Amino acid sequence: MTSEFTTRRQLLAGSSMSLFGTALGTLLNSSAAAETEGVYRTQLPRKIRRVIWLTMAGGPSHLDLFDRKQKLADMNGELMPEEFTAGQQLAQLQGQKLFCLGPQFPFRRYGQCGMELSELLPQIGGMADDICLVRSMTTDAINHDPAHMFMNTGSQIAGRPGMGAWVTYGLGSEAENLPGFIVLVSTGPGRSPQPIAARQWNNGFLPGRCQGVRMRSTGEPVLYLNSPPGVGDDQQEADVAAVNSLNRLAQERLQDPEIATRIVQYELAFRMQSSVPELTDVSGESQTVMQRYGCEPGDGSFAANCLLARRLAERGVRFIQLYHRDWDHHSLLREELPMRAREVDQASAALITDLQERGMLDETLIVWSGEFGRTPMSQSNKGPIGRDHHNRSMSMWMAGGGIRGGTVYGATDELGYAAAEDICTVHDLHATMLHQLGIDHEQFSFRFQGLDVRLTGVEPARVLSEILS
Repeated sequence: MTSEFTTRRQLLAGSSMSLFGTALGTLLNSSAAAETEGVYRTQLPRKIRRVIWLTMAGGPSHLDLFDRKQKLADMNGELMPEEFTAGQQLAQLQGQKLFCLGPQFPFRRYGQCGMELSELLPQIGGMADDICLVRSMTTDAINHDPAHMFMNTGSQIAGRPGMGAWVTYGLGSEAENLPGFIVLVSTGPGRSPQPIAARQWNNGFLPGRCQGVRMRSTGEPVLYLNSPPGVGDDQQEADVAAVNSLNRLAQERLQDPEIATRIVQYELAFRMQSSVPELTDVSGESQTVMQRYGCEPGDGSFAANCLLARRLAERGVRFIQLYHRDWDHHSLLREELPMRAREVDQASAALITDLQERGMLDETLIVWSGEFGRTPMSQSNKGPIGRDHHNRSMSMWMAGGGIRGGTVYGATDELGYAAAEDICTVHDLHATMLHQLGIDHEQFSFRFQGLDVRLTGVEPARVLSEILS
């Protein structure tokens, strides 16, 4: 009786596992098939090999840096006309008495193109003939975290893949010993910075190999990368080989793309144990280069991260994203904005120059942006004034990678409240970046929960061909 019961139980268990295995295999094979769809069948001429995205977290004031409005200056301290703000989403300003806040710093013209920029950015201004300034950027979100998600993933819904994950999924990586998508975060002295959530560089529903890897700016670049004390390279290599032999057995049986990812990531982590220390050792850089960026080895600054970005680009990393925090100036705008500008101005220009001299700028797209803009009005016309979150207008710039340098694209209204000419959306920006990488954004998708999901979403998006050379 016991034997018969055991046999029946085993039979039922085996049958259910067989059915489960069949269903699981179907799902996994569908997932694996989805990995091969999209960009590989819709390749466009590729203009660039990589992207370096310089993210100014907090929302830099475009009205004090990139988009001077004389009418706003003339109305400084006067009540903001209600026809601009009536019925609008105003974040912290809802129901408040609002005063026009003119530009707080002088502007001047730079380069042969005569691009007008703030005097707070003299080094970026010196590269005016190499950059395209977009003054008509807009976004859908008005608070920091959703705005970062929208700028990075094309959606305010948490859990979607970041831009770098999409690019890595579509094109893979040219780096043998480093991930294809790397993130660096810096901060300057002063106020406590807002956190940058790891979901901004998450792989979402894309394969795990596409996830961004954050490298720390100080201390150990990657946590838990080094072997434990007493474990040599030979033993570590043997451990990785043993683990991956078990993973390969599981992969042969299940055909799970995530197991395949795990195998690759174990091997990559082992190679990173030697590649990461070599990457972060800048002792071989010339004094001229170090002075150009304005950094010291390992100081964790934005400048040091810009230098690391160039070194990552040289090693084949596909998507490199730098975050520099503390641009959220609801108050103390006059005191804080000059400090933030000094921290990024020299290094941003140095990155362009360095890539130019090494023959890499034409194959690299540099993007400089925040997650939203700032308002042309303030809650006060006295004291430690500042600007609040704003999604209807912002400025950003791009350089390299087939971008038409020395140009200004789009414009805002007379007070800088809303984009008014050649309005540009986040989806347009993503479509343009993908286009330069050789990807048709309308054909580039991933099957998820029964839908073909795209980075550029379902609303119309267009490539900004006017800014391309």
